[in-house]
Amino acid sequence: MTDYLISKVIARQVIDSRANPTVEVDIILNCGAVGRGTVPSGASTGAYEALELRDGKTEYGGKSVRQAIENIEQFLAPALIGKDATKQAMLDHFMIGLDGTENKSKLGANAILGCSMAIAHAAANAKNEPLFRYLGGVNAKTVPVPMIQIIGGGAHAKDSIDIQDFLAIPLSADTFEQGIEMIANVYNGTKRVFEQSGRPLSIADEGGFWPTDFTCNEDGLRLLTEGIKEAGYIPGKDIGIAMDIAASEFYDRERGVYKFTLERQEYTTPEFVDLLCEWAEKYAIVSMEDCCSEFDWEGNRLITEKLGHKIQIIGDDLFTTNIKRIQYGVSQGACNSVLIKMNQIGSITETLDAIECTKNAGYLPVVSARSGETEDATIVHLAIATNAGQLKVGSIARSERTAKWNEGIRMEQELDSMAEYPSGSIFERIKKSYTEV
Repeated sequence: MTDYLISKVIARQVIDSRANPTVEVDIILNCGAVGRGTVPSGASTGAYEALELRDGKTEYGGKSVRQAIENIEQFLAPALIGKDATKQAMLDHFMIGLDGTENKSKLGANAILGCSMAIAHAAANAKNEPLFRYLGGVNAKTVPVPMIQIIGGGAHAKDSIDIQDFLAIPLSADTFEQGIEMIANVYNGTKRVFEQSGRPLSIADEGGFWPTDFTCNEDGLRLLTEGIKEAGYIPGKDIGIAMDIAASEFYDRERGVYKFTLERQEYTTPEFVDLLCEWAEKYAIVSMEDCCSEFDWEGNRLITEKLGHKIQIIGDDLFTTNIKRIQYGVSQGACNSVLIKMNQIGSITETLDAIECTKNAGYLPVVSARSGETEDATIVHLAIATNAGQLKVGSIARSERTAKWNEGIRMEQELDSMAEYPSGSIFERIKKSYTEV
């Protein structure tokens, strides 16, 4: 139908949550429907991610995205105008072909993704459907378990602590909305623990508390455990702890050691894996992400062998939402879950393919935001469209984060009696194991 043909492509530079510029694209169809996509940006990025094109000049300290905008205007827009917006996969692969590089370095993954997101929204709006229904069809009904940052460290807090994220996951919630309420209580409970201990309150990039006056990395686990209890919950029964280790950030590749700056301590791979295993035994940890470096396949296999039967082991930098890397990781027995980030791979279609690949391998997908975010809520719809089961957005504070959590609440309400909250997942096994202790 001619109604779905793209009539106009508008690109602009806007600001993300870290005061950096990013790409935003509007796609307008013949019928008047408009779709908008605003591209996220990461601080802790994997070596194998698709290229986020930035100018490297004087504007915004070299972080401007004018070249990506120009690439949209000069190359992508003329090629997209007149094409059917409902042909998402075809258009995404068409744009990837125009770029012609392995990591989208010619036109920029941010340029391609902005167009890809906007196309999906425009087509969904033209069909008067929510994006999750348009992308996922009639079987899109699983509202994800939220994974929410309470304390942010690493690259999200200027390396004031080595571990990047201490997060909370609601285990005893029956709905997404109830899960959000529980984590909000934990957030505020942890805030009171900060205040009671006399720690200054600061906020990290993703809205979690900045780890001030910490003497060691384990302080984050102790403090979050206290915060869970302060909120009136039982750690491991009501609330589980998740960690994003982001080990690549402090891995010395030449020497093959992990270096905790805070404790001035170095670990070999087996020693570091043993440390993480000790934490998993001592605290109500149900999920760990990037336990070992993206370059340390031995470590990733070892931690999975030791803990993968009990908790979720997520690969982020290890996989970068890339099917080839996911398949290799599966063949190596590394991790049992994959973090899914749109801008790591650079298009809606490739993101959907990565989720399908993850699920087909028996791994669990965790759809995730980035540290540099906007009010765009596309990832919420991706999580529901694919019945992924989990969503990681950052903290429960700051509007770029709450925009996504609030969209999840809306979508759960829209699904009404069709809405399903995950059961029979790894979280059920985790809850059972803690209940039996």
